[in-house]
Amino acid sequence: MAKGRSNRHQGKRSSTVTLVLFMLLMLTVILLMLLALGILSLPVGYDDESSSIGGRIKFKRLNLEIGGERLGKRGEQWTEVLSWEPRAFIYHNFLSKEECMHLIDLAKPHMAKSVVVDSKTGKSEDSRVRTSSGMFLRRGQDKIITDIEKRIADYTFIPAEHGEGLQVLHYEAGQKYEPHYDYFLDEFNTRNGGQRIATILMYFAGQMLKKGVKQSFLLLREILAL
Repeated sequence: MAKGRSNRHQGKRSSTVTLVLFMLLMLTVILLMLLALGILSLPVGYDDESSSIGGRIKFKRLNLEIGGERLGKRGEQWTEVLSWEPRAFIYHNFLSKEECMHLIDLAKPHMAKSVVVDSKTGKSEDSRVRTSSGMFLRRGQDKIITDIEKRIADYTFIPAEHGEGLQVLHYEAGQKYEPHYDYFLDEFNTRNGGQRIATILMYFAGQMLKKGVKQSFLLLREILAL
């Protein structure tokens, strides 16, 4: 009887070890797949002028984009971690020069004075705290915009359907938007898609894009908690 119990215990121990090894193998395969797809990256270093504790962590990102209507070539894509709480990252070389010019050309004929949302009524109104001009692009307006929206979804791990339409903003010298919160303080806007949970800002300086253009443009994408 003792021998039979011993064999059973050895069999259970062997099965447990096999299960643990199998789970470790599957975890390794999943991690390798994430690294290969560029979804997960390894840190490549810290700022030279700061310590490893206070420095900003930098991640390289593989450029593996399948499908889409890519316009122009982007430089090396890498992510800089500004803060984990609150979460803030810089995605370097997120747009190509050609994509920036495409967005500017689409937006320029439709620019209008920027407005703010009234916290009591939820309606748009003019305000001295925001002096820029801007306009909204339709979601999926063309193949280039669809590709950018998909790229944002890939980087943030939030479906593109949760995003508002891209907003192109134009700032001339001296124009501003004073410090503010992007989330809604009223109930009117939250009924149309939910509260904003993330903001993506894409900045491109005009003088770097086309000769004779000296203004700055900002591409804005708000993400909702649907």
